[in-house]
Amino acid sequence: MNDLLIDQLSLMAEHFPDECGYLDVSTGRGITFAEWDRESDRLARGLLDAAVHKGERVAVYISSEEVLEWIVAYAAVHKAGAVAVPTNTRLAPRELRYQLDHSGAVAAFAGMAEATKLAEARPGLPNLRWMTTTADPPPEGFNGWASVGTGDGDVRAAVEADDVADIMYTSGTTGRPKGVVVRHSNVAMVPNGLPRWTGGGWLHASPLFTFAGIASIYNPMKLGMTGMFQPRFDAGAWLEHVEECRPTAVFLVPAMAQLLLAHPRFAAADLSSITLASLGSAPLAPDVMRRLQERLPRAWVSNNWGMTEAGSAYCVLPPDEAARRIGSVGKPVPPVQLRVIDEDGSPLQAGEVGELIVSNPGREREYFNDPDATASTWRDGWLHTGDLARLDDDGYLYIVGRKKDVIIRGGNNIHSGDVEAVLMEYPGVQEAAVAGVPHPVLGEDVVAWVVGAPGARLDRDDVRRFLVPRLSDYKIPREINFVDELPRNATGKVLKHALVEGRSQPA
Repeated sequence: MNDLLIDQLSLMAEHFPDECGYLDVSTGRGITFAEWDRESDRLARGLLDAAVHKGERVAVYISSEEVLEWIVAYAAVHKAGAVAVPTNTRLAPRELRYQLDHSGAVAAFAGMAEATKLAEARPGLPNLRWMTTTADPPPEGFNGWASVGTGDGDVRAAVEADDVADIMYTSGTTGRPKGVVVRHSNVAMVPNGLPRWTGGGWLHASPLFTFAGIASIYNPMKLGMTGMFQPRFDAGAWLEHVEECRPTAVFLVPAMAQLLLAHPRFAAADLSSITLASLGSAPLAPDVMRRLQERLPRAWVSNNWGMTEAGSAYCVLPPDEAARRIGSVGKPVPPVQLRVIDEDGSPLQAGEVGELIVSNPGREREYFNDPDATASTWRDGWLHTGDLARLDDDGYLYIVGRKKDVIIRGGNNIHSGDVEAVLMEYPGVQEAAVAGVPHPVLGEDVVAWVVGAPGARLDRDDVRRFLVPRLSDYKIPREINFVDELPRNATGKVLKHALVEGRSQPA
């Protein structure tokens, strides 16, 4: 069958109409595949009634608390042949205006809380001509959610595999966000098909406007599972949801895993339903991976690598390799190829750290309306990821950190991830972030920010003494700050620039 997103939903609605397609575990609200298919048809008719044409961009600007409305709107955009622009609901009005203007969005679905912010941004958006909101009553200039769409029957625009499905904006940790073009032919990691209905569930808590969040909308149904969503991650509530809903698979970002490991109920909670625990979206400390594997001995605990620009390129770490390759994200699934290169672009030997580049023939992506950024990121068929990595002798990939996370201290290159991994081994450390700060003599110096586990009493001198035998002397942070939490963006990546900018103590 075709690999268009809407085809999988239609297949599920035909064969499993009354099964729960998606569940908000925090409220117990669910939607069957038949309801999901029917409601998205109605909203798609609303877009067509508003003269939204094939290829035009439609923002999905709805908070995670309205997850069912979000996934219905997302399907509706594709059924109408339009392009979805999943939009970060935490953007300031100026940031929102930039993304919608850059994408050229002509229409938008807004949530209850988002309608006001969209109204503020609209004066600077001349292309935005149609807005619908779940707010009741709708503000001036908005259509009511229940009032759009006329007629009956399926809505299926003539969409081809090479047509654009989504424009996904990057998190912007290193600059202004860029829109990644996602085509129907390279949107999915799991192919369409009629699954055996398992009755299991796939639980995640990633924002729906992220790569991980989007992947968790259609992939569960392709595996015969209900998508289960926790709108706001809370470690204690997550443990309760697992015990009550009994998901088969879970997805976590490293920050969530760290919070779970530190929670007083983690050791005793009933996690026996979990047979797959997938982690990704940020580098994972090897100690966190090891502790999760020990706690979930019957589960396949998999540390994954992926990025929005790479699309369906991903790696798999077989269960029998996980224990002896702690920290690895596995090997690429063909036809994907990986290389680790030096500053001159030459391939490095096994064990050497350099930039990871990725080849995914025929499924490459690009940046929307930004040919210069596209040309600098995709070169000769290879995506230059900006991730620092190494390959072992058997071709297994290990992510070390980001290229910009290299600290050059007195001429010595220091990878932040190396220092963070050792800090995470210290008893009582829940999270750690390491970054470089300017130094008048060394050029840069090493600074650490540490979050203690609940009840832990940490001492700087003790932590430093712990690091001395485990790290080269030039890698040991001159400054260690204890903080209550680390600032993060919506995908769970630590905003190190915010830590550096907010630092008051000189190195």
